[in-house]
Order: sequence, then structure tokens, then C-alpha cells
Amino acid sequence: MSGRYDMISGSLGDKIVKFVIPLAVTGILQQLFNAADIAVVGRFCGKEAMAAVGSNAPVIGLLVNLFIGISLGSNVVIAKSIGQKNQKNITEAVHTSIVVALLGGIILAVTGELFAPIIVQWLSVPEEVFPMAVAYLRIYLLGMPVILLYNFESAIFRSCGNTRMPLIALVISGVLNVLLNLFFVTVLKMDVDGVATATVLANLVSSLILFVALIRTKQEVRVSVKELRIHFNVLGSILRIGIPSGIQGMIFSLANIVIQSAVNSLGTTVMAASSAAFNLEIFAFYVMNSFGQTCTTFVGQNYGAGKNDRCRKTLALCLLQSFIGTGTACVLILLFAEQLLGIFNTDPQVIAVGKLRLEYIFFAYIFSFAQDVFSGYLRGFGVSFIPALCSVVCICGVRLFWIFTVFKRSPSFDTVMQVYPLSLGLTALVIGMSLLVLKPSRRYRA
Repeated sequence: MSGRYDMISGSLGDKIVKFVIPLAVTGILQQLFNAADIAVVGRFCGKEAMAAVGSNAPVIGLLVNLFIGISLGSNVVIAKSIGQKNQKNITEAVHTSIVVALLGGIILAVTGELFAPIIVQWLSVPEEVFPMAVAYLRIYLLGMPVILLYNFESAIFRSCGNTRMPLIALVISGVLNVLLNLFFVTVLKMDVDGVATATVLANLVSSLILFVALIRTKQEVRVSVKELRIHFNVLGSILRIGIPSGIQGMIFSLANIVIQSAVNSLGTTVMAASSAAFNLEIFAFYVMNSFGQTCTTFVGQNYGAGKNDRCRKTLALCLLQSFIGTGTACVLILLFAEQLLGIFNTDPQVIAVGKLRLEYIFFAYIFSFAQDVFSGYLRGFGVSFIPALCSVVCICGVRLFWIFTVFKRSPSFDTVMQVYPLSLGLTALVIGMSLLVLKPSRRYRA
């Protein structure tokens, strides 16, 4: 399998970097699906359509994050089994993961179609944006089975040390997404329905590419269509690790929905600016997040192989490299913030508010990079509940309290953004203290 790295022997620093780069680029390309949607509708359909697409991001995150968390459980279980050279567990976990992705996607698609208007109404979306926001959400949610399938397939590839195959699939589907966006909007004269359809079709292509690759590979994660079923013995292990992460992601998204509702209450200009800035800051986020995911995978395999000293070394290297990589990404985006925001919308007011958001968020990333790596380290040992609990209490709790008290008294964009460094700083401190208390590399044995 091309791009696979031996995680349990040899040097670590260079392998972590080589693993992180395709993983970060893959995450960025995934986000470009939504960024391309917003850029196209912002340029050709106006800021109302742009706001309609952007306002859906927290809702989509809420619905997806439960199963993304479960895919982390698949990653850890498969990685640990690879370290233990337990082929039976690997095979059962791979096939169970594929079925869970498809079933979960169908459930989300049906639920979303039934409740889309209620969800958009809950977001306090302005009346002039409401119909477009509902249309975009309904079409996007129809693609949930293939969106979740791609994410679970990526987790399977990551668990055995391959981050290149998901990247190749995203490059192909990402180009297709941009071309379809332009075709549907500029040629067929569609608006948000066109960009949503383009995104679903592009995700279908990427998930099919990875599915065929898993069928054809000669490695231990090979998929056989005849063996696709749920193996309840490994499902329990996947859910034990994945559900806390998924619930954490859901509650995190719920807090972001409350924040998005506060942003929406400040008007269409602020909505459009926040949406544009989000689609820039997320690039730096994926650099940062990739180190947390890398830490989980490397620790999972080395923990399975009984090499806890390499687990501790992985933690130190991921912290150092994430600080350098995330910091570089933030600085570059801030240096060219006005030009980059102008890609989405040329309104000077939108650009000014968007730049303000970037400054607040990137200051918060000073704390967030450590929180991501600490959480990834603990999950590599199968310790998922502790980082989930810390994030729910410190991030979500603080943000909800802030919006319903401080923002209510002083409803401004500055007030909304101040909660990010406050909540992320507290979370990094608490998870760091938890890691010192637990000392997982000494306490847990493969």
C-alpha cells in the first residue's frame, strides 16, 4: 500500500511529519468543498446566498460529528490490532466500520430531511435567507451516507499508516466539486441548490474511490463485500472509544450553533464575514488537528505493540511540530487576510469583520494546539471519556454560559469572539492536568 509508514520501529520525527502533511491537506481539501460553495455563491449569487450556505456549517457539524467520533474509535481499534498483529480483529473492525458508516448516514439523511426547516429556524436565520438555507441543508444531508463512508474509510487507511490514499481521492473529488459548482451556478443558473448538489456528487466520487481501493489492496485492511456486516464483539470496543468522542463533537457543535445564532442576530454582513473567515481559519485548524489525529494513530499502534516509551516520544514530537506548523499557518493567513477574504466577498465591511474574527481565533489556537495533541494522546490508549468530559465542560459549558449571559448584556461581535480564547485556554489547562494525573503510558498495558 503506497504511503504506508512503519510506526512501531525506527525514527519518529520524520514519519510524523510525512504522516501529517497528507492528513492536513486532506482535511483542507474536505473543507474546500464548503469553501468552494461559499465562494461561488458569494461571487455569482450575492451575500444572502453566501450567508445561507455558511449558516448551515454548525448544523452539519452537529449531525456529522457523532459518527466522525465513532470513526476515531475505529482508527484506535484497528491501529492497536495492527500493533498486536491480530488479523481477525482488524478484519472484523474494518467491515463493521463500513456498515456503521452507511447505516449512520442513512439515519442522518432521513432525520435531516424531516427536520431541516425546524433546524434552520432554530438558528435565527433572517427571513430573506431562510428558504435558501433550508434548500441547501436538505440537499447536503441527502449525501450523508457517502460523506460518512468517506470519513470511516479514511480512518481505516490512517490506522495502518496510509494518509496518501484519502488525499488522492480528495484531490480528484475536490477538482470535480469546483467544476460542478461553476457549471450548476453559471451555466444552469442554479444557486444554493446547485452548490449543494455538486458537493454531494463530489463526496460520492471520493467514497467510491476509497471503497474500490480497500477492495483491491493486499494489506491487512482489505475489504470483501461478502464479509460486510456488523461484528458486535469489536463494535463494543469501537463504540467505547468512539461514542465519547462523538458526543464531545456533537456538544461542541451544539455550542457552536448557539454561537452561530448569536452571530446571525447581528445581521447579514456579520454572517457573511464570519462564514468567509471560518473558511480560512479552518485551514490552520486542519494543520493543528492533523497532529492530534497523528498522535492517536502512532500511540495506538505502539501501545498495541507494547512500546510505551515510543508513545511518550510521540507526544513530545507532536506538541513541538504542531506548535511550529499551526503557528506558521496562522501567520500566513493573517498576512494575506484581506486578499483571501476578498475571494469570498469584496464588500469592505465583510472583509473588516472577517479579519477581526481571524485575529481572535488564531490567538485562541495558542492554547488549542496543545489540547488537540493531549486529547489525541489519551485516545491512542483508548482513554476517550476524560478528554471528552473536559471539552464538554470547559469549551461547551463556558461558551453557552458566555452567550446567554455576557453576550446578552453586550451584544457585539467582539463579545462573541472573546469566548474562544477563554474556553480553549481553560480546556488545554484541564486536559494537560488530567494527563499528568493519569500518566497513561505507565498505567495502561496493551
